[in-house]
Amino acid sequence: MAILPHIQGPEDVKRLSTAQLDELAGEIRQTIIDTVSRQGGHLASNLGDVELTIALHRAFSSPTDKLVFDVGHQIYAHKLLTGRQEQFKTLRSYHGMSGFPCHAESEHDLFDTGHSSTSISMALGLARARDLQHENYHVVAIVGDGALTGGMCYEAMNDAGNGHTRLIVILNDNEMSISKNVGALSDYFKHLRASASWYGGKKRIRDQVMGIPLIGKPLAHLMENAKNMVKSITTGGEMFEALGFRYLGPFDGHNIEEMTHVFEEAKLVSDTPLLIHIITKKGHGYDLAERQPEKFHGVAPFRVENGMKRNQVQKESAAQAAGKELIAMAAEDARVVAVTAAMAAGTGLSEFASNYPERFFDVGIAEQHAVSMSSGMARGGYRPYFAVYSTFLQRAYDQIVHDVCLQNLPVCILSDHVGLVGDDGKTHHGVLSVPMLMSIPNLTLLAPRDTRQIRQAVRATLQLEGPCVVQYPKEGIEPYAESTDGQAFAIGRWQTLVSGSEAVILSYGRMSLHAVKAAAILVERGLAVGVIDCCSLKPMDMDCLHTLFKQNTKLITLEEGEMIGGFGSEIARICVEEHAQMPIQIIGLENRFITHGSVSELLHECGLMPEQIAERIESLLKHEERNHVR
Repeated sequence: MAILPHIQGPEDVKRLSTAQLDELAGEIRQTIIDTVSRQGGHLASNLGDVELTIALHRAFSSPTDKLVFDVGHQIYAHKLLTGRQEQFKTLRSYHGMSGFPCHAESEHDLFDTGHSSTSISMALGLARARDLQHENYHVVAIVGDGALTGGMCYEAMNDAGNGHTRLIVILNDNEMSISKNVGALSDYFKHLRASASWYGGKKRIRDQVMGIPLIGKPLAHLMENAKNMVKSITTGGEMFEALGFRYLGPFDGHNIEEMTHVFEEAKLVSDTPLLIHIITKKGHGYDLAERQPEKFHGVAPFRVENGMKRNQVQKESAAQAAGKELIAMAAEDARVVAVTAAMAAGTGLSEFASNYPERFFDVGIAEQHAVSMSSGMARGGYRPYFAVYSTFLQRAYDQIVHDVCLQNLPVCILSDHVGLVGDDGKTHHGVLSVPMLMSIPNLTLLAPRDTRQIRQAVRATLQLEGPCVVQYPKEGIEPYAESTDGQAFAIGRWQTLVSGSEAVILSYGRMSLHAVKAAAILVERGLAVGVIDCCSLKPMDMDCLHTLFKQNTKLITLEEGEMIGGFGSEIARICVEEHAQMPIQIIGLENRFITHGSVSELLHECGLMPEQIAERIESLLKHEERNHVR
């Protein structure tokens, strides 16, 4: 009889036998594979931490004990064990279950998280809140999947260690990147160090040795040095202990009983924060994911038997277009270098890395460092291109302002996944890009409309002597329109795509395509509405704007971003300064966090599909006409 359907919450896990736990792990793993193959999602990381999650719920009592998962894409087994099995079928679908922790979904999810390296800070805050309220529960941060390449982890650990806060950090190491298990001595020593009773006995022995007249202190010091020497040979945990953490491990992350025992012992230690090092294998239990964990990290719906995508229609992504142009530029200019924050494949730089390995730099999940390092390379005479998702670029805002733009250095940021990104949802939408960047002095901001213009924009940045951001959506948009006067792409110049006498839509990026489609609908309804592609958001094409102002043209701005501080707001500000007619409508995203779902579903929810745009503009123009008649 299947076990998983009878697990209604974490307490049910505690009642299972060892044999049943192994069966449960297999059922969870198969459920994840089946669901992700239909819905898409993060596969390899979730397959790797099934046993770890079972052991967590066996040793700890969520939600009384607080489990804080880093990044969030290792959360699937946790969701299945906390009463959300029926919802799990709707994973990442519109109005369905989020693919990341979601506090509104369950009291077992403490935060809505989708960015890396944040959990230790959050967990430390919870632990300090507990201590201030004189409560007694455990706080556990589960980090992994490269999170420790982010400096924020070490800031939090240094603070926790300095304050001797009772906190447990579990490092889910799925690439053996921190330290390596060495022989039988390591196995023996890790179990000794995992024992809280041994820890207490060791302290008593040290105190007794210290009390021996004359030789006590030197002998204790000798014992400490010997202990540290053995640790350096067997565990590699000195770095964590230097930060004030007690290091335990490494342990087999697929051995539920061993991990449960370690976690139970860890709960008895109250005078220091702990870091428990767990070794897991990404993709564990699904051969294709084990052999290609990067490919099966985040996947579209696929066929379980061969790993092939269900929908084989392939087209060039925006990132691939940018990456290919960068390769061509690198062949012509030895100054061109590429930088990624652990996202080479996702940002289209894999081919660049293969062609120019000595000019490719993967800095790990460290966006702040990537931007500041790029400023150093620019000062050193190179032309760095940092490719990054817009949502992760938010983490490096100060570095963009202070280390790049204040210095006016020729660093180019290729900002991918701008706008609504779909299934990953509110933690990953890149809708703050324009409000975030528009106000920074010295910064050029480009928003090309299709893959051809992306290539043109990326190449144009090589002529700039200052900082620049080229932003584009996740999906590649095939070339669909030309400038009506044949004007080539140029920074600071806009292109008219559709001529119209009754009003003009000012748009950029993906919304230029939607504006063209909306204009075609309006033509069928007898309304001549033009479209101008405002691909250069900063600097704007003031000559074009002045012409529109002189013609007293009715303006409508359209953007796939937050309206507060966005493109439409900036056009309205310019209209005030120029004493020009204000836009009759600013169309964009409301000031709220938007859920997950397909891009088309989300655009429809936000009123940004072509038919909706056309309906809105038709209503506006008829309203304007009625007012004019009066």
